[in-house]
Amino acid sequence: MQKNKKFLLPIITAISILFSGYAPVMADVDLSTIPAYTGEPYVEINDNVPDFPEDDFTTDSFESYSDLDNLGRCGVAYANIGQDLMPTEKRGSIGQVKPSGWHTQKYDNVDGKFVYNRCHLIGYQLTAENANEKNLITGTRYLNVEGMLPFENMVADYIKETDYHVLYRVTPIFDGDNLVADGVQMEAESVEDNGDGILFNVFCYNVQPGINIDYATGDSSLSGESTDVSADTANTEYVLNVNTKKFHKPTCSAAKQMKEENKQEYSGSRDDLIAQGYEPCKKCNP
Repeated sequence: MQKNKKFLLPIITAISILFSGYAPVMADVDLSTIPAYTGEPYVEINDNVPDFPEDDFTTDSFESYSDLDNLGRCGVAYANIGQDLMPTEKRGSIGQVKPSGWHTQKYDNVDGKFVYNRCHLIGYQLTAENANEKNLITGTRYLNVEGMLPFENMVADYIKETDYHVLYRVTPIFDGDNLVADGVQMEAESVEDNGDGILFNVFCYNVQPGINIDYATGDSSLSGESTDVSADTANTEYVLNVNTKKFHKPTCSAAKQMKEENKQEYSGSRDDLIAQGYEPCKKCNP
């Protein structure tokens, strides 16, 4: 009987955590009520006041993450952050995680070149969650750095300075079955001082200035160009490197630097080129 009790303890503990009341409940946000992006990385929601359950205001730290849905998309991430949850070692690699809608695409007009980052819903500096697929979405560089990071830094600095707790919830907002979120709602409220230190409720836009994004698939293109993948089958002008077997847009800098003996102009479909063994240039993403 004693052996059976020992076996049941982990199950009982798991059940008690499941029903502890700290479930990652999503705040109700209607995308139609969010103003269109006009150049600022975020907009305030509900007069900048979050909506946390009264029972969750505690000095006990906790964190919870939603299971991925049937499209592989993240849900709400929720935590009561204290110094005990914050990292004590350097962040590791997250390259093995491919969030819904993930594409590796680079543009010269994007800081760091890559239009997409693997965005932590709750930043690593807050809860030390790193390669957790339930905490990583496909987010633009702009969302990650201009939208979310300033709020994450504000919360991290406050907790380190006061040793207080902050209720913190991040909800990715998807339109229909889109694989890439339109943005994230970020809510936070400091516990011990009833929000005097930290209090915000914002929607951060998952946009990248100068880039078109197809939120249904994650495809992207420079502004003024189509993200419609059906264009792959249309006749398009390309420049081929018959030596490296790469193909480029005519405006690509690599095409302009190509040796004349390796250069060949081509008009046809992208799919046909790939079928012939050519690979798209990683710089211009033709």
